[in-house]
Amino acid sequence: MTERKPPGVSFESWVDRQIHEAQERGDFSRLPGFGKPIAGLERPYDEAWWIKQKMQREGVSMLPPALALRKEVEDVPVAVAAARTESEVRRLLTEVNEKIERARKMPPEGPPLHLKPFDVEAAVRRWREERRTA
Repeated sequence: MTERKPPGVSFESWVDRQIHEAQERGDFSRLPGFGKPIAGLERPYDEAWWIKQKMQREGVSMLPPALALRKEVEDVPVAVAAARTESEVRRLLTEVNEKIERARKMPPEGPPLHLKPFDVEAAVRRWREERRTA
C-alpha cells in the first residue's frame, strides 16, 4: 500500500521519490510488455482507441449484417483449409449455408447480397484431395 504524502513535502518530489524507489526495486522491469515497443505509437491519436481495442479483443464487429455475412463467407475457405476433420468442414459450410439461406429469404440491412450457398460435397472433395497431396 502506498504511504501518505508527508506534510511539508511537495507532491511532485514525493511522487518522484516513489518512482525512484520503485525503479531501484526493479518494479517496472517486471511489468508485462517491459522492453517491447508500445503498439500504435506511430498512428495518429484516436479518442476511441480503447473502444476499438476492446471490440477487436472481443471479436465484435460493427459491420452492417449484410457486410458481416459477406466477410464470414470470405473467411470460410481459410477455416475449411484449417479444419482437421471432414465433419468440421461439413459443419462450417452448413452453418454458413444456413445463414446465407436466411439472408436470401429475409435480406438483412446493408448492401444487396449476391451470395450463393457453398457446394458442401464439392468442398469436402477438394478438402480431401488437399489432404492427400500434402
